[in-house]
Amino acid sequence: MTETQLWEYHVLTIGNVFGTKDQQIQDTLNEMGAQGWEVTHVYTPSQSSKVTIVAKRPMSERTRRQRSMP
Repeated sequence: MTETQLWEYHVLTIGNVFGTKDQQIQDTLNEMGAQGWEVTHVYTPSQSSKVTIVAKRPMSERTRRQRSMP
């Protein structure tokens, strides 16, 4: 029997009322990639000038143990 892959997710909204610069988006994506996150979606919430990034990565054994503790 194989073990099911568990994922952890990270949602981050960047920018301000004046918008989000491409360099800020690129820097954020590069930083997340260096931490092992794979970006699955990047979108602008309606009526917003901010950018929301959704990412996932395989759940580490350490994180799995922490989440199973009461």
